[in-house]
Amino acid sequence: MNLPPPGIIWNSLPIPALLINAVDRVEEVNPAAELFLNISAKSLKGQSVLERISITAPLEEVFARVRKNRSELFVNDVDVTTGERAPVQCNLQAAPVGDDPDTVLLLISPREIAERLGRASQVKSAARSAIGMAEMLAHEIKNPLAGIAGAAQLLSMNLSGEDLELTDLIVDETRRIVKLLEQVEQFGNVRPPEKRAVNLHDVLDRARKSAAVGFGANMKFIEDYDPSLPNTLGDADQLTQVFLNLLKNASEACKGSGTLRLRTFYEHSLRLRREDGSGQPLPLQVEIIDDGPGIPPDIAASIFEPFVSGRENGTGLGLALVSKIISDHDGWISVDSVPGRTTFRVSLPVAPKEK
Repeated sequence: MNLPPPGIIWNSLPIPALLINAVDRVEEVNPAAELFLNISAKSLKGQSVLERISITAPLEEVFARVRKNRSELFVNDVDVTTGERAPVQCNLQAAPVGDDPDTVLLLISPREIAERLGRASQVKSAARSAIGMAEMLAHEIKNPLAGIAGAAQLLSMNLSGEDLELTDLIVDETRRIVKLLEQVEQFGNVRPPEKRAVNLHDVLDRARKSAAVGFGANMKFIEDYDPSLPNTLGDADQLTQVFLNLLKNASEACKGSGTLRLRTFYEHSLRLRREDGSGQPLPLQVEIIDDGPGIPPDIAASIFEPFVSGRENGTGLGLALVSKIISDHDGWISVDSVPGRTTFRVSLPVAPKEK
């Protein structure tokens, strides 16, 4: 058997990869595969890939064809799991390795990441258009609203009883609309981030403490941090706003009483690919997990778009603002939600080492 690719290349591959020997047993596993499969390389090496990993594809036939034809083979839309995690839909690529007639390189590409990144790009463009229009309308609408509120207050001076209640209602609702319009204007006026090395745990601690004395006073907070997590490159104030918004969103979903878990970890395999073909690794992961009822399925795919909200009186701007800030930080945000567990994950780059 030929030697595997040089260690630095093998360990840096951003997608899960396995080397399969002549009898379909695992010879090598890269770090991305360990993370994706949630199982150690030590546990996988020497094991039959057909028995240890559940893949809804005829792998034995795939490997045989690769060895016979000495050419790569693609298999799309298959479910992959080791039993250590829920099945994930993936695309597979099997290819021969050098001149070795028996060894096969198996690459596993989770479709979830690529599809979400594609949706994120589309949502970002739609968000810009929607917010641009909303900003313009907000500016134009606020002035006549102020006139309506003022007229109602003048009328109320000579009224009593039910008539006074109606003018008070006009004033209250007018102020509520103005407040919403101010949120729209604020959304469009977020300044570019002033980026410097930021400790994510310090940011999370600020957000948690603020939440604990306010909207999250009756929530239980659990911290599950990776103490070795390196710094990210970002604006500490804006990132604090991101995590405050996510904590508030989770707290409101739990109706102010539940458990919020703040988790950080390092994931080698996640990489953001832009429309121009360039890419950037996003190994720093922050998850905000709640035990609320979950996001309604009909809005789950568009939850980061402006004016989409799962709450009756929600503005739909909180998560849109979060998405905008994370995008400005060259990061990525996603959500997984089922009843009883909703996870918002923020993925960010590592700050370059100071020279």
